[in-house]
Amino acid sequence: CKATVILNKPVGYISHLDDDKAFKPAASLIIQDNFQASKQHSSRNPRFNTDGLAPAGRLDIDSSGLLVLTQDGRIAKTIIGEQSAIEKEYLVRVEGKLVNQGLELLRYGLSLDGYKLKQAEVAWQNDDQLRFVLTEGRNRQIRRMCELVGLHVIGLKRVRIGNVLLGDLPTGMWRFLEEKEKF
Repeated sequence: CKATVILNKPVGYISHLDDDKAFKPAASLIIQDNFQASKQHSSRNPRFNTDGLAPAGRLDIDSSGLLVLTQDGRIAKTIIGEQSAIEKEYLVRVEGKLVNQGLELLRYGLSLDGYKLKQAEVAWQNDDQLRFVLTEGRNRQIRRMCELVGLHVIGLKRVRIGNVLLGDLPTGMWRFLEEKEKF
């Protein structure tokens, strides 16, 4: 049986495997001590082969939150495949002064690296936090989008991929994807 896990990645870990030993891969957190049991997986002692467990998408070293690691190529393709339109939701703490029409530009109208970005759902959550819902994931996209409209990102956390929520999973902990959860 191929495993898929949900990790609440802390800041300071990289999502992908890297030959550079200076960085800690998030997959190194998939150990028994960091397992959060659920109703479906009540074992406090999960044993499964972590070979082939790979991140389905990236979350940069300065970001935290929901990271999916899977042994199932179909799940990875669903999340990050060329044709994927899966929503990814982020809570983004910012500072700075938003330029005129900045919110509208964030929603639709920005380009990165000569590529016109897809429409995004962006709204204020409170005085210093925005909620982003994206269907694409370009390199450091949210940070770069914010810079283009006068904002500096001071915290970024992914809280949802498709219908799968991070919920109250503590930072640095992981759990298995539950049968009822679908991307």
